Amino acid sequence: MKRSESLIYSAAGVVILFLALVALNYLVGSAPARVDLTENKLYTLSDGTKKTLKALTAPVKIRLYESRGEGMPVQLRGFAQRVEDLLDEFASVAGPNLVIEKYDPKPDSDEEDAAQLGGVEPQQLVTGDSFYLGLVVSRLDRAETIPSISFQREPLLEYDLIRAIASVGLPERPKLGVMAGLMVMGAPFNPYTRQPAEPWVLANELKREFEVQEVQMDVEEIPADIKVLLLIHPRNIKPKTEYALDQFVLRGGKLIAFVDPYAYFDQQPLMPGMPGQPSSSTLPTLLKAWGAEMDPDKIVADVVFASGSGQRYTPTVLSLNRTAFSRDDVVTGQIETLFYPFGGAFHVAPPDGLKAEAIVHTSTNSALMDKKEANTFGDAALKTFTPGGKPLALALRLTGTFNTAFPDGPPRSAEDKDKDKDGKDSGKDESKAADEKAGEKAGKEAAGAGEKEKKNAAASQLKTSAHPNAVVIVGDVDMLADGAAVDVREVFGRKVVVPSSGNLAFALGLIEQAMAGDDLMSLRTRASALRPLTVVHELEAEAQKQYLGKIQALEDELQKTTEKLQALQKARAPGAQGNQILSPEEQAEIDSFRKTVATTRKELKEVRKNLRHDAESLVFWTKVANIALMPLLVALAGLIVALVRRARARRLGAS
Repeated sequence: MKRSESLIYSAAGVVILFLALVALNYLVGSAPARVDLTENKLYTLSDGTKKTLKALTAPVKIRLYESRGEGMPVQLRGFAQRVEDLLDEFASVAGPNLVIEKYDPKPDSDEEDAAQLGGVEPQQLVTGDSFYLGLVVSRLDRAETIPSISFQREPLLEYDLIRAIASVGLPERPKLGVMAGLMVMGAPFNPYTRQPAEPWVLANELKREFEVQEVQMDVEEIPADIKVLLLIHPRNIKPKTEYALDQFVLRGGKLIAFVDPYAYFDQQPLMPGMPGQPSSSTLPTLLKAWGAEMDPDKIVADVVFASGSGQRYTPTVLSLNRTAFSRDDVVTGQIETLFYPFGGAFHVAPPDGLKAEAIVHTSTNSALMDKKEANTFGDAALKTFTPGGKPLALALRLTGTFNTAFPDGPPRSAEDKDKDKDGKDSGKDESKAADEKAGEKAGKEAAGAGEKEKKNAAASQLKTSAHPNAVVIVGDVDMLADGAAVDVREVFGRKVVVPSSGNLAFALGLIEQAMAGDDLMSLRTRASALRPLTVVHELEAEAQKQYLGKIQALEDELQKTTEKLQALQKARAPGAQGNQILSPEEQAEIDSFRKTVATTRKELKEVRKNLRHDAESLVFWTKVANIALMPLLVALAGLIVALVRRARARRLGAS
């Protein structure tokens, strides 16, 4: 009877435990709280992404087109699942304002037609098969398409998705201000060539993506409707224009500035009929206040990223690769090359409240050279070269709270100073015609009119930014010109523009990031879900070191033995000096050598076999530990708890 009751109680306990686990799983699954236990926080969204998603005021729809089952390559199924997981995480933050729809575009299906109409492209495999992994983000009549989600861009996946969501949320095309000291946007007449100036390829790309508004270089105030300003080569910039840029940044405007100590594509003739000389540009007051000064008489040279070879070797024309870029930045994270000819570098010492990040930099084998040596080639280019031993900043992102670079108020222009002088002179003239006291009064009023105007302007001046802001400055302008950024080819009678480097992608990426808003300016690349077994690699290296000495000793012995054997065989060869029948002792020595060779080769084979076996064992047991250790620990903990409870029950029963 007692045994049957015990069985009934045990069965009831198992059922209750099962129901409790189901209920707990349901409650935990429906709870909004989530815990990301991955080392690199693969499933944790950045604060900027969360703010953008929570700020959605109308539903945004994401249509994910993903081949499923056999249609998706095996090696990409894990990546496709991570894309889904990230979208689900987006939806959990945005709530009803983000709708995720998932489709499987099978061949010749309505879903495939919808994918192609939306701009999603099939991705081709080397086998000739194709699959779909792309999406369309839409809101009302606006849509953004990511034609193919590439595995290589996984670190930028969060940024790509949230940028598309933020883009469709805008009621109209974003406006971009362009202030250029060169004819970037084209001109009906170029006074130097006496012909119309064609717009740069960069200008055409900007017009395709944004509503572009040109801003004159002598402007004294940036229009209020411009939130992002692209500044290119501010040659001979006036103090009042610098002040306008200062106030633009303090009011929250995003500034992307390209300056240059040696603008090769802007040849300015010193005199009519004389050959032109490259011009220079900088922002002297602003850069000094921001702690990012650039010497206008120096250009950067780098022997690691130098272009050309032999007598055409040019260390001042840099061909930068991915080692020169910040891989954590969403703009430079996937750029492979940049062409940086005759550019400058920044001395970085930001004031309190500002943080400077070099998103593009030189190698440690770089230095600043006088720009007079820009066109020296070969060995002559390195005569005065002395590497500084540390990277130089070529492009900077400044973030934080900005203070005005004009603490004494707006700068006085030459016209204002002339007015003050005229006022004083008129006062003196009047003093001659009237009594001396009245003349002095008139002079003071005329001279003080300008001072009063200055005080009124100072009263309306912004002294510091109300919110943290960001500014990007780049030390080269030539990189944006067609001659450095693109190749123009003729194909079947048509001109085709092909990017020759990542220069235009870099510039457009900076602008797109600034357009995305404050929340996305701080986004960084995500860690990849694929993590190498670094511990295993370290253990493999240690195992190799363990056997390395033995392998080297055996190989040395094998080499010596082989050499001695060859010498003895040569001595008994026909026609050789001392050719004769070997004695039994010499024959025994040769046999011994042969035996040593065979034994040594066998030992080497065994050592290499053991090395492979140990490496494979390390990989296997590490995977076993990673996969099975946690369940085993849980099972062991459960067993210990069960034994403790049973022992406690026995003690209670005995008592």
